[in-house]
Amino acid sequence: MQFHELTNHLADLQEDKVNLLVDGYVDDGISANLILKALWDGMSIIGDRYKDGKYFVSEMMFAGEIMRNVMLKLQPVLEKEGGVKKTTGKIILGTAKGDIHDLGKDIVKMVLSGNGFEVIDIGVDVAAEKFIEAIKTHPDAKIVGISVLLTSVFPSVQNIVAKVTASGLREKIKLIIGGAPVTDRVAEETGCDFYGEDAVSAVSYSMGIYHVE
Repeated sequence: MQFHELTNHLADLQEDKVNLLVDGYVDDGISANLILKALWDGMSIIGDRYKDGKYFVSEMMFAGEIMRNVMLKLQPVLEKEGGVKKTTGKIILGTAKGDIHDLGKDIVKMVLSGNGFEVIDIGVDVAAEKFIEAIKTHPDAKIVGISVLLTSVFPSVQNIVAKVTASGLREKIKLIIGGAPVTDRVAEETGCDFYGEDAVSAVSYSMGIYHVE
């Protein structure tokens, strides 16, 4: 069964058409995992359009809202099927201590989720201890993403990296950082492994870590 229509409607942000198709697929007993794959493909297209400057933050947030509403429809079906059967990988994501902004984090989360990643969102204003707790709770996560909007929290990022290292967990995960004031130099000076210029670059890096072709 082909799902190109669903993929394209999501990519074009046609909310009513997406919901109509999803409702029909659910009524017909189509696997929720197959529906999700089509939606993930649509999110990937949206991410590319954002990267190319065809979509902006408002479109990304609208796409996220569409996906959230669709997931409410699919969640009961997924539970009956035993959950999402395949994910690209697991990533822990949070905004650094001292920063309560979540827009950038949510965009990255949405695009990662759209590409099949399971994202463990630990919120905003997150201290090092909470990052460490999340790493211990999710030992299969290979990546921790730190979101930053305020330059004043760069020392907080350094503290997170230092405490994760001191905990003995640093070698098992990659730390990535992103946000408006962040650069490659900031990533290097704070001790992070990678600077994600945008959500798409974060996805590309993550796929490389998880060896996804």
